This record gives sequence, structure tokens and C-alpha cells, in this order.
Amino acid sequence: MREGLLPSTVATVLELSTSGEKARALTELLGEVFDPTETAISAFEIESGVTTLSLNAPWKVEIYFATHPDEDAVRDMLRPIVGDVIDSTPFTTVNQQDWVAASLDGLKPVRAGRVLVHGEHDRDAVRINDVGIEIPAALAFGTGHHGTTAGCLLALDAELKQRRPRNAIDVGTGTGILALALAKQIKRKVVAGDIDLVAVEVAAHNARVNHAPHGLDLYVAPGLRHAKANRPGHFDLVFANILAGPLKRLAPSIARALSTDGTVILSGLLAMDVAGVVSTYRHQGLYLARQSLREGWATLVMKKGGAAPRPRRLR
Repeated sequence: MREGLLPSTVATVLELSTSGEKARALTELLGEVFDPTETAISAFEIESGVTTLSLNAPWKVEIYFATHPDEDAVRDMLRPIVGDVIDSTPFTTVNQQDWVAASLDGLKPVRAGRVLVHGEHDRDAVRINDVGIEIPAALAFGTGHHGTTAGCLLALDAELKQRRPRNAIDVGTGTGILALALAKQIKRKVVAGDIDLVAVEVAAHNARVNHAPHGLDLYVAPGLRHAKANRPGHFDLVFANILAGPLKRLAPSIARALSTDGTVILSGLLAMDVAGVVSTYRHQGLYLARQSLREGWATLVMKKGGAAPRPRRLR
């Protein structure tokens, strides 16, 4: 789960261990209070060797601040959710060099279908038939290791086995992983946008690193509020890996931009978010074609049509 993008310079990090339910509440609260270009919040289940997919399992919440915050004010804000443990939780000051080093820590290749997301130090892991996506240590969130990104890549792999999209868009592209994975496979330019200029600059850099300098048609704007994105009925594939709240708000504009035979791949959702998001998109004429759960995060594949096709009755 993520709200916002990692600031271009991280000054302070606050880390909390809590339950999934509290992690979700913290993410929603902080996402409403702080500027998403100055503060980022991520939450993920702590690996225990057992697949629990439970909100009662231990989770970690990481809050990144571009400038050092008012610690007392932040503690007062979080105390009603996490309790007095916040009083003994330290704010850690970091510098840019520390952050770049930390971004490489534990970065191992991640496979999703034909796509292999890897760091510069694991180029040898890419096989002949792989679609390698190299993501350098950069000051932006998104390395493909989060369950939502991997879920989207697997959904893309399944989609490409059925058809090749003609026009595609990645809304909230971040580091550009999803758009690059598609562009390198279909050999067509993919529209990709983000509200944050730093994220778009990082995506452009990643396109060059991955030998696809012209693979992304980038823009800076919220949602689809740009001429490259606001094109009714134009896109037959839409990615949106954000959070439940923004996904619901974007539903009308995504549905409007989708072609009559289009597919939407949505992620950034906990299992409890699925019903609300599906209902919102059903009201826009889309039905749920399939869904998956990876590391506690749901990925939805939705298509135009208003309702899922009903199986024929046997007579």
C-alpha cells in the first residue's frame, strides 16, 4: 500500500510495526493530511514464512518526509490509532547518500511472467527470452518488489497471451515499470503520466537505461488531466496502480478513456478494498474479469461490458 511518492530528498523516516488494519488507517489518515509530493507512506506485511493475508498479521508502516516534521504534532496525530507506542518510536534522520544505499539493500531480481525486474548488479540474471527491466537505485518509489507491481505485471502477462494492445496508458506511472514492461513487449509507445515531476523524470531515465528512450510518452498531471491522456474511447489497456481512494475518484475518467473492448488493470488494494472498487467501476460500465492476491494485495482486471458474462444453463 502506498500513498504519495518518495520525495526527491528524504530527510526523515518514521517506521512503525502494527496490524494490517491499523496500517490501512494510518495510510488513509496521512494521505489526507500531508502533501503527497513532500511525504510518502508505504505499508506492507512483514514476511513470516507463512502466507496469512490477514490484517491481524504484523505489518510495517514507513513514513518518509522530505523535511523534518514537527515530531510532537505527528505523534499526537498517530497516537489515537497506534496508542502510546508512538511515544517511544524514533524519527530517523537520513541523508541522500544513505538513502541511495538503502534503496539497493535486499534488491533481488523479481520475476513476473516473462518480465524480470532487476538492479544493475543483477544483469547476469536476465535470460535470453526474458523482458528485463533494470531499475537503478533512484530517489523514487517503485522497484517491482511490492506485491501490487508484481501483481500488475502478472496480469499484463496473462493479457498479452490473449491479445496485443494498440493504445495503452499507465496512470500514476512512478518509476515507469509497468509502462516499460508493456512497451518493450508490444514495440509500441505507451502513454505514462504522474502528478510528480520527479517521478516522470525517473521514468524517462529508466526508459533510457532499458534501451527504450522513445517507449514512453510521458506527461505530468494528476490522473488523466492531460491532452495525452484525456482521449475518450482511445485506450484499450489502462494501468492504475495507486490506492483505493484515488482509484474510485478516477473511475469516471478511466472508463471514459477506455475503448469499447478495453481492459483496466487496477492495484494498490487490500482484500477489503476490492468490493468497493469493483462496485464503483461497475457503475461506469465495467465488470470484473479476474482478480488475484499477492502478498496480501489485490490486483483486478476489469473490462467494458457492465456485467460479467453469465454462463449458459445446461438443459
